[in-house]
Amino acid sequence: MRVVGGALGGRRLAAADGIRPTSDRAREAIFNMLASLQLPEGATVLDLFAGTGALGIEALSRGATHATFVDSSPSAHEAISTNLTTLGVAELATVVRSDAIRYLTGDSGAGGAQFDVVFADPPYLFDGWAELLGSVDSDVVVCESDREIIGPRWQTYRVRRYGTPVVTVLLRGTALLRDGVRRDR
Repeated sequence: MRVVGGALGGRRLAAADGIRPTSDRAREAIFNMLASLQLPEGATVLDLFAGTGALGIEALSRGATHATFVDSSPSAHEAISTNLTTLGVAELATVVRSDAIRYLTGDSGAGGAQFDVVFADPPYLFDGWAELLGSVDSDVVVCESDREIIGPRWQTYRVRRYGTPVVTVLLRGTALLRDGVRRDR
């Protein structure tokens, strides 16, 4: 597994035991979709169920200013920390060992923090999407699952299937103008 694009493009990432990483092809597509929203340049990102940290690291490589990585697994925490240090971007990141929902609801960290982009790539059997989407303080959420994700108060921007994984990009109703440009950019 490697960083696909940006300043760190081509650099290898350490894997975590038992983690299903987002494929290079899917990550490239995700960041092409985000580029049409003028992201992640200058953004703060939250990588939930971070695994190896590939999505957040990809965002940093492409100009995000800070990434917060959240995963409850000790091996994921170790892989993320190793990857950030090896790539020389640890000062641009925060790594939190926590359950994603607990983190979002403030029980272990987020406490009302707002992010420009949230990546959510839980295990496919995850059934807490409604609670997760209801707790996120962001206008853009990139969901990876084995099915399209739909949430109240969210509009579907793009849905793409990459074999079993389905990537859904959700936007808050007011996140975009009709021409697809973010209001605050």
